[in-house]
Amino acid sequence: MEQASDTLLDGMLPAGSGKLPPPATVPELAASLHILVAGNPPVGFARLKEVDGQAHLEQLSVHPGAAGAGVGRALVEAALGWARQRGYTSMTLCTFAEVPFNAPFYASCGFEIVTHPVGGLAALRTHERQLGLDALGERVAMRRDLFKRQGQASRPPSSSGTP
Repeated sequence: MEQASDTLLDGMLPAGSGKLPPPATVPELAASLHILVAGNPPVGFARLKEVDGQAHLEQLSVHPGAAGAGVGRALVEAALGWARQRGYTSMTLCTFAEVPFNAPFYASCGFEIVTHPVGGLAALRTHERQLGLDALGERVAMRRDLFKRQGQASRPPSSSGTP
C-alpha cells in the first residue's frame, strides 16, 4: 500500500530529483509503536513511533483509489486520539513542505512547522537528508499539541477533570 500511495507524488516533486526510499520492511513495520489501518480491505494506514518521549507519525499512506475520501484525515484523527489516550502531549511528523496533501494538509489538521528541530526530531531530519529525501523537495518537521484546539491557547489536561 505504501508503494501505491507513493505514486500520488508523481508529478508533485521536481522532475529528475530522484526516487523515494523503498517502502518499509516487515521488521521496520514490526518495530512500530502502533499501526492504525483504515478499511476492509485496507485502503490506508498510519504508522506511529516515539521520538523525544512524544508520539511521532512516521508514515501515513492512503491508496490512490481512496485518495480525497477523508481516509487520511480520519487516520490522523485516530492517531491523535490514540496518542492522547496514552498520555502523550504532542505529536510530530516530517513531510514535504509544498505537496498539497503533505504539509498543507497536516497544517489543516492543526500541525505547525518546527523551524528548528532538536533532539530526536533533528536526528530524523538528518536521516531523511542522508536518504536523499531533501533532494526530492523541501522537507519540514511539524508538531501538534494534543490538548490544543485550533485557534485556542494550549492547555494540558486537568488532573481533577475540571476545565
